[in-house]
Amino acid sequence: MNNPLLQPFNTAPFSKIKNEHFLPAISKLIAETKAEIDEITSNSEAPTFKNTVEALENTGEQLDRATSIFFNLNSAETNDEIQKIAQEVSPMLTGFSNDMLLNETLFERIKTVYNQKYSLNLSEEQHMLLDKKYKAFSRNGANLSEEKKTQLRKIDTDLSKLKLTFGENVLAETNKFELHITNEKDLSGLPEGVIEAAAQTAEEKGKEGWVFTLDYPSYVPFMTYADNRELRKKLAIAFGAKGFHNDALDNQQNVLQIANLRHQRANLLGYNSHAHFVLEERMAETPEKVKSFLNELLEKAKPAAQKEFDELTAFAKELDGIDHLEKWDGAYYSEKLKQKLFNLDDEKLKPYFELKNVINGVFTVAEKLYGLHFEEVQNIDKYHADVKTYEVKDDEGELVAIFYADFHPRAGKRNGAWMTSYKPQQIRDGKNERPHISIVCNFTKPTASKPSLLTFNEVTTLFHEFGHALHGMLANTHYPSLSGTSVYWDFVELPSQILENWCYEKETLELFATHYKTGEVIPMEYVEKIKESATFLEGMATLRQLSFGMLDMAWHGSDPSGIKDVKAFEVAAFDDTQLYPDVKENCMSTSFSHIFQGGYSAGYYSYKWAEVLDADAFALFKQEGIFNKKVADRFKGFVLSQGGTMDPMELYIKFRGQKPDPEALLKRAGLLQ
Repeated sequence: MNNPLLQPFNTAPFSKIKNEHFLPAISKLIAETKAEIDEITSNSEAPTFKNTVEALENTGEQLDRATSIFFNLNSAETNDEIQKIAQEVSPMLTGFSNDMLLNETLFERIKTVYNQKYSLNLSEEQHMLLDKKYKAFSRNGANLSEEKKTQLRKIDTDLSKLKLTFGENVLAETNKFELHITNEKDLSGLPEGVIEAAAQTAEEKGKEGWVFTLDYPSYVPFMTYADNRELRKKLAIAFGAKGFHNDALDNQQNVLQIANLRHQRANLLGYNSHAHFVLEERMAETPEKVKSFLNELLEKAKPAAQKEFDELTAFAKELDGIDHLEKWDGAYYSEKLKQKLFNLDDEKLKPYFELKNVINGVFTVAEKLYGLHFEEVQNIDKYHADVKTYEVKDDEGELVAIFYADFHPRAGKRNGAWMTSYKPQQIRDGKNERPHISIVCNFTKPTASKPSLLTFNEVTTLFHEFGHALHGMLANTHYPSLSGTSVYWDFVELPSQILENWCYEKETLELFATHYKTGEVIPMEYVEKIKESATFLEGMATLRQLSFGMLDMAWHGSDPSGIKDVKAFEVAAFDDTQLYPDVKENCMSTSFSHIFQGGYSAGYYSYKWAEVLDADAFALFKQEGIFNKKVADRFKGFVLSQGGTMDPMELYIKFRGQKPDPEALLKRAGLLQ
């Protein structure tokens, strides 16, 4: 019993947990949860909403908490030992999940309640829970024959292992590569802060000179500013070739196996493809709708993107005599052109975006909109010294949430940025249990002479993840499986993407964009230029996002069994969205973690789908005032607090008074004249 994961805890007891605690704790908690399920199935009373559906919702609480701690650590602070445990734990959890979803007695009880649902006098939220539980079983094999159930179990176990291996390979590839520079001439064009950070990285690795890595805060500035085209090429090829080296870390077979197993699984369950299976539970509903949505945007964006690409090509030729733009030229010449057109670059802006001030800025926005107050506290356990912990309270001083924030890259942390939760919100036995929410990012580290200064892109990333965090923090529902971000995947990006809009507004920037040395507020001309440049090369940016959505649908929208060559398949999928020449050494699919490791398979289109919602929703804030309390209260009341308790389009219409207007996005993107 001295295993901290088996004892009651409120905030995660990170400092007490050792790696050897995970396997025994998760095994024991699976057994306990099975016993809770046995109690439901052996109940001699007739099935009711309370003794079956609600009882099932309340099982496995401690198991969920232990596994959320484990998998969050595997993403943000992993090591060989944790990865090895993950390879054991994942199949165990998949097996347990299948045991439950394929449990005939349990399904019969749920079906009995489901068949009486209209006579049960249930609340809207209870209806949604019943519907969700019934579908969880019916959509995941409860109606299959024993033989097919066995097939399904095998597929699910294999998939859980393959997805982990895929992610481990990407992380290992990211950590393995370094660009070691010893000649100062090769640093030409790079800002002083970037050079200082590279010197610090070299020192940490016990090397002379400067080291650049594939972590975003190192990779992106090098690609944007380094004058040495050959070195940009070297770094770009390394970045694009993750998992594509025909070696022990190669992901090509993993990609093919994942795509094929997902397709077999969908067929087994009676669906045409993995996308048909996934989209049944999305706002978009069908692959046909997603494809027509993406193609419609492509039609609007492609002429703009081609025009922008031609202008960029002409600019690079004029500036440096370059005849053909390559992928490693894109960021570099885009930045140069942006400086020429707007006299604005990240180096001018960064001094105004000290991380500490941006954090205070996003907190102030949350206070003005939703009455939230953030207080940093030192008495909450954390998994790494970099993590900051906060208590979030409302105007009455009541606890709303616990908030963790982890901002800088390190070896055990995967690239990118994400929001996650350690404890869900729920109202149970009259008590409102408040959530524990975390965001994880990879921002530029402080150096010996400078604090952490963010690019404007990093500022919008912080607002984006914080938007997800607000969705989690402000949750106010009865059931954890309907709480916070437990919504349709193409609705989940609305709270995150809408918050990015505030970054472009003068009223917001004046709250936090002050020079880290002088305290001077960001000059008005810079604010104007940020707004002006917001749609700079938007056609190309839109085309890029569409290409990812189309690649995802290509992998998951039809039978992949005929695909033998991952790279050739990908090139064909990119055909309609290709601007730059293909790089033969590179392959995106082998490191496309969103769809092959994360939860975005057949769902990458969601970013663009939610952009339609966010552009339309923010138009109302613009109309009434970006800090208008009435509009904010409606957004909080109908979107942020409701989780998955209602159909998302109904929630949206309740907030907005109308369906979203797709033209709002095209207008904002400057793609509609």
